[in-house]
Amino acid sequence: MATWLIPLCQRSIGAPGDSIQVLSTTFYASLITALWLFGFLDRKIAYGQPRELDWENEVVVITGGAGGLGKIMAEMYGMRGVSVALLDVREPEWESEGMAGVKFYRCDVGKRTDAEKAKGQIEKDLGPVTILINNAGIVNGKPLLQLSDEDIQRNFNINLLSHFHTLRTFLPSMLASETGGTIVTVASVLGKLGASSLSDYTSAKAGLIAMHNSLLAELKSTSAPAGAQKIRTILVTPGQLSTPLFAGVKTPSSFFGPVVEPVELAKEIVRMVDAGESGNISMPLYARWIEWLHVLPAGLQRVARQMAGIDDAMEGFGMHRNAAKLGDGVKGEKQS
Repeated sequence: MATWLIPLCQRSIGAPGDSIQVLSTTFYASLITALWLFGFLDRKIAYGQPRELDWENEVVVITGGAGGLGKIMAEMYGMRGVSVALLDVREPEWESEGMAGVKFYRCDVGKRTDAEKAKGQIEKDLGPVTILINNAGIVNGKPLLQLSDEDIQRNFNINLLSHFHTLRTFLPSMLASETGGTIVTVASVLGKLGASSLSDYTSAKAGLIAMHNSLLAELKSTSAPAGAQKIRTILVTPGQLSTPLFAGVKTPSSFFGPVVEPVELAKEIVRMVDAGESGNISMPLYARWIEWLHVLPAGLQRVARQMAGIDDAMEGFGMHRNAAKLGDGVKGEKQS
């Protein structure tokens, strides 16, 4: 590793092996090497060997791919010539040049019948699905008592039940394949926190995290299907994204919770998928350590939430959403 170059260079210019400079740099290099080794062993024990991908035969499905994070990932794969199926209720607005492998399928993933219909057409056009990126999402942004029955039902249909629908639709063919597949679950760090005016959204995201972990356990505990041990799973729990989904949300604290650029998150998701790895992606830094918040006494948790401004972020969101709908001629909800 590169860290060993420092003590080696020091020795090459005649520095004594027992000098404080050589000893300190050797200790540092040893520490970094040990941490890397422990991380490697941890990933191997938890997730096994990386999956080998053959991009000539890979077919990527991205739900909520008409805009935001989903659209960016579709563009990344499309520019590489990868076969991509976009599932959304609205058609994406982009230049089709250089994106011949990307096909749009109008599909409400909150309905199992729509997912099944899309599967048949995708397999006919592109082939069996090997990579499923569940990204579709909507936000109501209302206090609990202001949510209508329709708001609640639609939230859970898109933000939670759609994942069950797509998994039940596309997972069987991955299990039957000797090459397995990759499943990406785009949840949210709010699924671990909860937030004011997001009771429906955070409940669904918490359900996604639990569902993803249960799916991982099920795949580990079965070996009957040919591809069970070659299916890789990636759980994504980002903070606030700079996408249309949360446009109008007041950034609570640029220090405690900086906004995540969707391009950076898309790069990390694509990198992990390309590497055939399983794992978790949490951005920004605080999202990786948020579970430790629950270790604190309740009073300190409350102070931390106030300092971060979590529960004030949705103020004005409804007015922004209404203004956007008026400006767009009320085009309806976005699944991205």
